[in-house]
Amino acid sequence: MRQNADVRSREHPPVFPDTVETLRLHLRRPVTTDAERIFQTYAQDREVTRYVEWIPHTSVETTKKFIALCQDRWTHSVAFPYVITRKADGELLGMIEVRPKGHRANFGYVLARSYWGNGFMPEAIAAIVKITLEPPTVYRMEATCDVENKASARALEKSGFLREGLLRRYIIHPNISPEPRDSLLYALTK
Repeated sequence: MRQNADVRSREHPPVFPDTVETLRLHLRRPVTTDAERIFQTYAQDREVTRYVEWIPHTSVETTKKFIALCQDRWTHSVAFPYVITRKADGELLGMIEVRPKGHRANFGYVLARSYWGNGFMPEAIAAIVKITLEPPTVYRMEATCDVENKASARALEKSGFLREGLLRRYIIHPNISPEPRDSLLYALTK
């Protein structure tokens, strides 16, 4: 029976809406015209990109290629990246992406430095959790963060995620080291 459920969830991946609303935020699919704002707001900021798996963008052209990749992920239903904007003024704050894999999904996120500490990321995470765990086939959401990334760990904890463990030499954060680093594993289940 379990195998059939996994096969079913691969054949029919969860359907994600193009937009998601929260009290203060509007999450939507990225579009090409977002490139300049993404580049200026966070993609070239070395402090923001310290704990991500990619190096800071050096031009808007790099950001345009990234957006094309995001659009391709949507087209092929392998991942669902959302631009996070503030409802009040449409200001672009960051991004969050969910990647469903059978009965579970993982996700990652980034937020512009000028918006840190305002509770925006826990709000965006809660919205993504809600739409991801709605389908009856998804039972677990998980995320990892570098052991030194206290702000990311806190955002996950504020969103109800529990720390399940330490993953040794798990992920390369090229802006810190070329070697794999330890990460914390957080999860939320239904």
